[in-house]
Amino acid sequence: MRGLSSLASRASPAIKTVSEEAYNHRKFNRENPTKRKPKAALSPRSTDKFATPSRGKSGSKSPSLSFNSNILISDRNEEFRVKSVDHQYISEILSRKDWFLLINHEYKAKRISLNPRLLVSILQNQENPLHPLRFYIWVLKICPLLAKNQSVRSALANVLYRKGPVILSVELLQDIRNSGCVITEDLLCILIGSWGRIGLSKYCAEIFGQISFLGLSPSTRLYNAVIDALVKSNSLDLAYLKFQQMPLDNCNPDRFTYNILIHGVCRIGVVDEALRLVKQMESLGCSPNVFTYTILVDGFCNARRFDEVFKVLETMKDRNVSPSDATFRSLVHGVFRSVDPSKAFELLSRYLEKEAVLPKVVCDTILCCLSDNKMPKEAALFLMKTQEKGYFPDSSTFNITVTCLIRGLDVNKTCEILDSFVEQGLRPCFNTYISLIEALFKAGRDGEGNRYLNEMLQVGLVSNAYSYNMVIDCFCKARMMNRASETFREMKQCGIDPNIVTFNTLISGYSKNGETDKARSMLEMLLEHGFKPNVFTFSSIIDGLCRAHQIGDAFNCFNEMVEWGVAPNAITYNILIHSLCVVGDVAKSMKLLRRMRANGINPDVFSFNALIQSFCRMNKVEKAQNLFVSMLALGLIPDNFTYCAFLKALCESGRLDEAKELFLSMEANRCIPDSHTCNLIIDALTQQARFEEAKLIARKYSNQGISPNSIPIL
Repeated sequence: MRGLSSLASRASPAIKTVSEEAYNHRKFNRENPTKRKPKAALSPRSTDKFATPSRGKSGSKSPSLSFNSNILISDRNEEFRVKSVDHQYISEILSRKDWFLLINHEYKAKRISLNPRLLVSILQNQENPLHPLRFYIWVLKICPLLAKNQSVRSALANVLYRKGPVILSVELLQDIRNSGCVITEDLLCILIGSWGRIGLSKYCAEIFGQISFLGLSPSTRLYNAVIDALVKSNSLDLAYLKFQQMPLDNCNPDRFTYNILIHGVCRIGVVDEALRLVKQMESLGCSPNVFTYTILVDGFCNARRFDEVFKVLETMKDRNVSPSDATFRSLVHGVFRSVDPSKAFELLSRYLEKEAVLPKVVCDTILCCLSDNKMPKEAALFLMKTQEKGYFPDSSTFNITVTCLIRGLDVNKTCEILDSFVEQGLRPCFNTYISLIEALFKAGRDGEGNRYLNEMLQVGLVSNAYSYNMVIDCFCKARMMNRASETFREMKQCGIDPNIVTFNTLISGYSKNGETDKARSMLEMLLEHGFKPNVFTFSSIIDGLCRAHQIGDAFNCFNEMVEWGVAPNAITYNILIHSLCVVGDVAKSMKLLRRMRANGINPDVFSFNALIQSFCRMNKVEKAQNLFVSMLALGLIPDNFTYCAFLKALCESGRLDEAKELFLSMEANRCIPDSHTCNLIIDALTQQARFEEAKLIARKYSNQGISPNSIPIL
């Protein structure tokens, strides 16, 4: 201790200088971490490959946080007054050769408090991975118990993975020893874990083979760390080799060891080996736990061995091992991932029918999967059946499901389901209400839409600019501009100030409704409120003028927007290109497309579609094909509108073979034909009495859920 004290006294001028410069907010010339070649790591071969200590830039500036502000936090039922830390300043200290003495000085001066949140913050805000390692080593020396905190350990592990690798060079080890510290078993486990995640499997094995130089002995915990790292770096054979070496070092595999290996073999689909490992662990007195069974559930799902999946769940029940939420989520996601969604729904429905009590997490996850896969009928059926058995979804799951029902189910059925759950106390969120109201208004069901709107108002869901804007947008989309205007007035009467989004929504609504005069009036009001028109404002007005066939005025507005310093975007150009094509001025549309590209704006699929459709209607297929090639060269994916234009033109000109070849190339270009596209080619083939070819296409896409037209010969 006297030696350290003496060193600290000799270092005090440097400490004083660093401290003063930090508080005076002056830059000070720190020693850059040298990109030195390690002379020799524990393994000489490993140093050449991994000599760079950092994958990121060292010393990047973060916002300077002074030391004088106090933040009250609660940790482990104790209150700490934690000083804000200047992470850049800490980084400066950790980059110096005398880092340990300097950081110790800051701690003794009470400018650094020791608590998990502050330590995690410091670890996460270092660019050079050597710095968090040094800081953790200092914490390990000062407060070993705090260094074992799981949040601190996780923060170090993550930063070493993201910014690393950090290798154990001779220089680093000497630096640690000079500081009076050592590499502990706990720290080595963290380092090995980071190397495994990066994929340095051989380095993990080499370091583990030389741990005696670190003053450590092999232990089950170290073996588990290295086996886990090898599994994560896809070196399962090497992991097995270490597993077999455990008895030679008098280390007995435990449940963690077996779970790691079982996870490894399940991940590559060798589930029979996983079962063998389970039997082996049981023979050694290690009972499988919930993690073991969860891994097996996931593994059997990946292998599509669903009978065994449900046997695992039965085994858990027999052995009184309660499945966790992770077990059930692995089950549902695994089944949906491995088979067709309809088959997955059938399998899981059969499983739930046998359960006396429905696991809520299973029902929640099934509904989310059905919604993700756009299966509204199945979602509605599942909701009604499980509701009878006492299932009550949480608000989040219900809102996701109702959104799916609105998009693909009869609106009456959706309202019926919503009402039944609301009666039981479930409260839909704002987005659920607004989606349903919009669907009802579009369907002409104004009375029911108003009922849900009143419900939403009564529970206080419309109370700020965002919610009012959404209600106004809902009316605009339903072409109910009088109601939109009324809502706008109510908004102002309630003392809620409209914002640029409010005005843009109304301008867009009036423009699409052909009320250009009202759109202009709203623009004037926008200016009176001190807002500057943006690209959305101008694009909406241009769209309205084009819809009113006032193309000249639209281009005047286009030029005016440039004068306002507002740059047109792809949507603005697309509106004008499409409008010019509609009036037959394809030449001007092409000029506008070239101007668009010259101004650095990338055309999208809509930009090309308008022109391709125009050329195809004019029977100028070759010019359309040139645009198609340009489209692919830009990395754009043609959609069904693109292909339909070509297919129709080719079929009408008697080039059916070319049309069929183009149709068959759609999936290769990442475009799945819809029913309209399928029917177009099927009808063309049928008219030419090529029934077998039509039949093959119809059969293929019927299996994919697309409904083609009937073929007379079938």
